[in-house]
Amino acid sequence: MSASEVLLDVRDLRARYGRVEALSGVSLQVRPGQIVSVIGANGAGKTTLLNRLMGVLPGSGQVTYAGAALNDMPLEARVARGISLVPERRDLFASMSVADNLQLGAYTRRRQTWRPDLDRVYTRFPRLAERRAQLAGTLSGGEQQMLAIGRALMARPRLLLLDEPSLGLAPLIVRDILTIVTELRAEGVTILLVEQNARASLAISDHGYVLETGQVTLSGPAADLAQNPALTASYLGGA
Repeated sequence: MSASEVLLDVRDLRARYGRVEALSGVSLQVRPGQIVSVIGANGAGKTTLLNRLMGVLPGSGQVTYAGAALNDMPLEARVARGISLVPERRDLFASMSVADNLQLGAYTRRRQTWRPDLDRVYTRFPRLAERRAQLAGTLSGGEQQMLAIGRALMARPRLLLLDEPSLGLAPLIVRDILTIVTELRAEGVTILLVEQNARASLAISDHGYVLETGQVTLSGPAADLAQNPALTASYLGGA
């Protein structure tokens, strides 16, 4: 794979919480237009990985995005360059309206440039349009996840980082969310998807990485990982 074919290139990424090493030399690559899944059990380091990529956590290693090193770049600059994160806890402003939460997602842009994006978010998520004046904290879990994704899209990302988008949601809502993820890929958004739901995430992904105790233990095309006997026994509900 040539450098020109890689959108995100991560080399030997490390992070610590005190004396505990949460990431131990993680390396991965994401090509433009892909959905790449990082799967693993709770505590494997998946959320830590995304926070390192956004510059929220300190650590060592090399992160290159669109050919430029991100190592010393603050979070706001990464967002301005086209990277958005939908965090595991969604981190919505519960006492603010749906519309205000979405507008905050475009804080790096001028109003005249983001207004069409707001209309597109409402078209993609009709329930958000219906509830635009409703407080975010009163939405259902699925609606809050839609709002978190919509807010991230307001920054017009080229690379979208999704942290456990299916967490705590009913199966039908999970299906809807993952359908939205595949639609975003078709529209040119590259996605790094962190999930415990290995079967669902691999089903929509091009490539996958298995993270265990802060290390990549397995990687390959998603279809191959889904058929891997060891992975099937550990994460996909039996052999």
